Amino acid sequence: MTDEAPRSRQGESAADADAPREGRIKVLFPLPLEKAYDYLAPSDLPPGSWVEAPFGGRSAVGVVWPGEPEDVPSGKLKAITQALPAPPLAPDMIDFIAWTASYTMFPLGAVLRLVIRSGDALEPPAGAVAYVPTGAFPARATERRSAALAAFGDAAGPLTAREIAERSGASDAVIRGLAKAGALAAVNIDPDPPFAPPSCAAKESLALSADQQRAADLLCASLARRGPILLDGVTGSGKTEVYLEAAAAILKRDPEAQILILLPEIALTLAFLKRVEQRFAAAPAAWHSDMTAAARRRVWRRVNDGGARIVVGARSALFLPFRKLSLIVVDEEHEGAYKQEDGVIYHARDLAVARGARAGFPVILASATPSLESVVNVDQGRYGLVRLTSRYGSARLPKVALIDMRRAGPEDGRWLSPALVEAATARLSAGEQTLLFINRRGYAPLTLCRRCGHRMKSPHADAFLVEHRFEGRLVCHLTGFSMPKPAACPECKAVNSLAPLGPGVERVAEEAAQRWPDARRAVLSSDTVQSPVQMRAILDAMTAGEIDILIATQMAAKGHHFPRLTLVGVVDADMGLAGGDLRAAERTYQLLSQVAGRAGRADRPGEAMLQTYLPEAAVFRALRDSDRDAFLEAEAKGREDLAFPPYGRLASIILRSADERLLKGAGDAHRAALFDADGVIVWGPAPAPIYRIRGEARLRFLVKARRDVNIQAFIAAWLSRVRTPNAVRRTIDIDPYGFL
Repeated sequence: MTDEAPRSRQGESAADADAPREGRIKVLFPLPLEKAYDYLAPSDLPPGSWVEAPFGGRSAVGVVWPGEPEDVPSGKLKAITQALPAPPLAPDMIDFIAWTASYTMFPLGAVLRLVIRSGDALEPPAGAVAYVPTGAFPARATERRSAALAAFGDAAGPLTAREIAERSGASDAVIRGLAKAGALAAVNIDPDPPFAPPSCAAKESLALSADQQRAADLLCASLARRGPILLDGVTGSGKTEVYLEAAAAILKRDPEAQILILLPEIALTLAFLKRVEQRFAAAPAAWHSDMTAAARRRVWRRVNDGGARIVVGARSALFLPFRKLSLIVVDEEHEGAYKQEDGVIYHARDLAVARGARAGFPVILASATPSLESVVNVDQGRYGLVRLTSRYGSARLPKVALIDMRRAGPEDGRWLSPALVEAATARLSAGEQTLLFINRRGYAPLTLCRRCGHRMKSPHADAFLVEHRFEGRLVCHLTGFSMPKPAACPECKAVNSLAPLGPGVERVAEEAAQRWPDARRAVLSSDTVQSPVQMRAILDAMTAGEIDILIATQMAAKGHHFPRLTLVGVVDADMGLAGGDLRAAERTYQLLSQVAGRAGRADRPGEAMLQTYLPEAAVFRALRDSDRDAFLEAEAKGREDLAFPPYGRLASIILRSADERLLKGAGDAHRAALFDADGVIVWGPAPAPIYRIRGEARLRFLVKARRDVNIQAFIAAWLSRVRTPNAVRRTIDIDPYGFL
């Protein structure tokens, strides 16, 4: 011990050195920032704590981030405004955010923004009002008042006015009258109550078949390996019930465990919630784009504090702040909808696998048509495998028939072949249902002038305008541009010369109405269904047998069980093979196998008829012969020969600008900055297949690397050599799934 005063650090005044030293922390904000910033704060704030701090002239919410603060004088640092009363982010969530930023090459703060956009969910909201019965009875007892009081009979606690109304049909006025009369007492409750804990006891109504029980036992035993497991089951085999048994096993083992079940789209989420509630006798927490702000706040808060044990959601649910995530299920793992193409670009399936690996918990990938990546990972021993080989109950897989449109196509102006029409008519006579499938929205994909040949194109993109006859408009599906269909050609001014070319779902619906005018028909596409409620109504009507012929896009291709559906007719099976995408054949197989699998899922045999001009293509032969494994083996061989994924790595670099001169200069500068690297090939710059979108032209580089190459490190070193003008924007897509 010494009486000598401590020496001041370089740059500090004596006053700074003698003053009590405050704690220093690093704070990361949910903004496109590469790093966290230093602040003064109480020294007892651990990483993951939520704080409010001054940033950029305003007060912003951020997270205390791990890392050593920089050695700068205290006088140059600002202090946080306050610590917020919310549970901190779990350490494995912090690790996942950092890893995702590194892998996707997006700023650290941009990935944090996927977790939280504002601080609304951090502050406890004002209490909501609910009611409890006092035991007193009003002097004037009416039928409505008695019903309102009876609503509390089996209630576990206070009920809100809305809950009382739902149980009894009583109006707000009746409820207020009971409170005024002293029969009900108002109490404050948390507007974001925890979700009811799930019960893991098996339900008799969900008895598993022998094949399901065998698979469930294998799956539960495989959970101990704490790695990815592919649950590979044919359509209609009951994969959902099997992986719910695995979820129950996790919950039995750890009462605080949280389960995340990812679904590719909202259409599946809404129906799926009922199945989970039936299995666990408790409603799961739902997370999707159609939720209200209040519902999102409740789910976010309860996931963060552990009060939501089972979460069912779309891809963004992967970034909810789980307290103790112990299992992720990725249902329909092959689906392209798991790829996020805007903002931070990522594939939710791949990130789910990485999150499980880093945190040490299992991930189940479920599909009837698994991705080639997952199949290869199984073959190479990185993933476990559990198979379901038969449909549930007495149902059998549908027969698949190919209709050669070169020899047995429809008459001019029609799109349904005679064989398909005959089969649909027979099903109609037998009281069975038909699904006519075409994965193309609108009435026609192209509108052309019969006199001069002019094609109607979007003014903001290199894309044709799609006619939507139900609305009388031409629409660009890339940009959202819409205009009334003109009466005359804008090029040659000829009146009534604009003709539709090719079929869309609306045009097939028009033909169906002409051929079967007395049939009960419905159209299901994202253009004709404006809300999840409308979608659910159509799906429920189809399930109940209230629709004879459903004309639909891929919204009806997967996850739905229609007991009376025995015929699926694919109007244009070839359309997915166009465009030069390396996954085109694989995606076509997956989509058509899934849509064919809607037929014959109950006790009536099903059939799928595929209209094609390429019946000799390997993908269609595999569908006809039910030989998926041979198809995937051939696909794998082709990818391996070319060192394409999953045997190599790809990354896409997109440059875009409204100024084509600057864009070309930026492309040349990027090309000039390239350097030789072992195992790396770079193609480009080349105009993107759709060169202009929303007024911006686009150039693309494609980076191909060996599997053992750190492609992110190569790209970082390359791009560090280039300065791009502010008018040119650059986007990196690691493992691209789209090439337009």
